[in-house]
Amino acid sequence: MFSCDDRKKYSDAMIAAILQARVGSTRLPGKVLKPILGKPMLLLQLERLKRSKKVDMFVVATTNKPEDDPVVKLAERAGVTVFRGSESDVLDRYYKAAKEARADVIVRVTGDCPLHDPAVIDLVIERFETRGVDDTWTPVNYPEGLDTEVFTFSALEVAAREARLPSEREHVTLYLRNHPERFKLDEKWTLGDFDHSAYHWSVDTERDFAFVTAVYEHFGHNRFTVRDCLELLERCPELLEINRGGTGWEGIEESKREDEEWLKNHGPR
Repeated sequence: MFSCDDRKKYSDAMIAAILQARVGSTRLPGKVLKPILGKPMLLLQLERLKRSKKVDMFVVATTNKPEDDPVVKLAERAGVTVFRGSESDVLDRYYKAAKEARADVIVRVTGDCPLHDPAVIDLVIERFETRGVDDTWTPVNYPEGLDTEVFTFSALEVAAREARLPSEREHVTLYLRNHPERFKLDEKWTLGDFDHSAYHWSVDTERDFAFVTAVYEHFGHNRFTVRDCLELLERCPELLEINRGGTGWEGIEESKREDEEWLKNHGPR
């Protein structure tokens, strides 16, 4: 548990939410720009998340490729800061974005989660502030697609300097998870007496996009909450059939297969 001094330190900290987004998604190219209710999916997500009460700055971290110029324009339209960096080395992009933002604490969000809720971000930040850890995350019983991770800049800096595996360079905080002896990681935690962890709310495929579009079209706006979504799915469980079978974790599994090839060529770390 934090001491009073620790609480004061984080009450004065710069908290930056860095949202990674690019056009060149492998499974669903251009997904962040696909329209829902007449607006690009990424813009809807940014409008939602900017209602967070605890984030000081929002940054869209995109690539330096020309094809991501529309992402830059969209972020500017949303009134958020933009950072451009490596497409493949997402960890380096994140680190440099955080450094430029002078962030003490980073909130990691991805641009394919249009059902995300600002209250969830604030919840995870509160958890971080009271646990005295280097890294914490969303309750494990929450739906996938509300994924939020909060960590210190100092931990990110170590990861950016030392991570070698392809999966660690692509998935920003995997190096922290792989080295619990070096970082103070939060324990897995739950909140509430339910388990919705099997729900897949991020957008990786056309079926995922159809699912979140159906949710938005039901509400007709982007001010709905997690509770509203859960109540909708309880009343209309047929919506879950739209993208049944996806997990949202396929990208990590693919990266770990790349690790195996990397280790063959480079040997143990």
